[in-house]
Amino acid sequence: MSAPNSLFVRACKSLPTERTPVWFMRQAGRYMPEYRAVRKQHSLIEICKKPELAADVTITAAEFLGVDAAIIFADLLLPLEVMGVPFHFSAGEGPVIEKPLRAPEDISQLRTDRSAELGYVSEAVSLVAKHFAGKIPVIGFCGAPFTLASYMIEGGGSRHYLHTKKMMYDSPAQWEELMRKLVDVTAEYSSAQVRAGADVIQIFDSWVGCLSVEDYRQYVLPHVTTLVGRLQKTGAPVIYFGTGSATLLPSMNETGADVIGLDWRIPLDQGWSDLEYRCAVQGNLDPVLLFANWKELNTRAETILRLAAGRPGHIFNLGHGILPETPVENVKDLARFIQEYSPSLPVGKHRPHAAARKPKAGSRVP
Repeated sequence: MSAPNSLFVRACKSLPTERTPVWFMRQAGRYMPEYRAVRKQHSLIEICKKPELAADVTITAAEFLGVDAAIIFADLLLPLEVMGVPFHFSAGEGPVIEKPLRAPEDISQLRTDRSAELGYVSEAVSLVAKHFAGKIPVIGFCGAPFTLASYMIEGGGSRHYLHTKKMMYDSPAQWEELMRKLVDVTAEYSSAQVRAGADVIQIFDSWVGCLSVEDYRQYVLPHVTTLVGRLQKTGAPVIYFGTGSATLLPSMNETGADVIGLDWRIPLDQGWSDLEYRCAVQGNLDPVLLFANWKELNTRAETILRLAAGRPGHIFNLGHGILPETPVENVKDLARFIQEYSPSLPVGKHRPHAAARKPKAGSRVP
């Protein structure tokens, strides 16, 4: 681990920190001109597979925003390729799985012995960790078993997850086999990122909110719990994040993850209470608020900080990733606002720009 005593890592462990750490999901992305310039020359997959490029994109975003952690630039679906499930990105449609898994033999043929071929991600992690040299921590990540399985089975994104749920209900043996294989691959892939210098691992369960509590507990919870336990053996804290997951929080709590990510659909204090304050929490501003005027954005961010009530273990983040057209200065100004926030001062008095006016781009408050 490159920055074990950082604000972010301490918050992940629910230890007291002098202020709230902040980073943003998808902080390196299409909203940044620097990233768009790289994408004119390289595809998304090319960036992921060239460690120097992935590291540069990661570092550029973290340094520009001044955030408290850098998340490695990669894609959730990379492990599918080494399991024998090729995919590509289609303009306007997102990822497309070339041959969705629908038959028992599709599951039995999946490979679990090629995780080392994803070593380019660990190489990028190593480059980022060396660059920051302990100044800020590095976050590695993987997709959660359910979310990866849903892509593999549906063939891409989905509204109803018909084929995925049908396999859960009608072919439980195949579902169990698929989950076990995904856990094996993602555990090794993510552990390699920790060995390369990642301080924390985040598990993204982007689609888990489509499940009922009963289905989550029966078909998903045991496997995520296994994955979390295997990753915690590396010594790195684990963040488990899902969207649309308000009803699932008490069950997600049983995974034992060090941090549970909250989306914007539940007040932060209620979400933390539903988790019985067992773990740290991360979140949970609506990403669309980054398009709002500064007064509204400021007020909503401050509300989240006040709901955290100074309790150790809050990491400020969005309730999902930064959207492509987001004004980049709003992201930077929000990071600065969080870092300068002081709950001991009256509302609007803890810094010159905290009331109605937005800070000037590039300005710093002493």
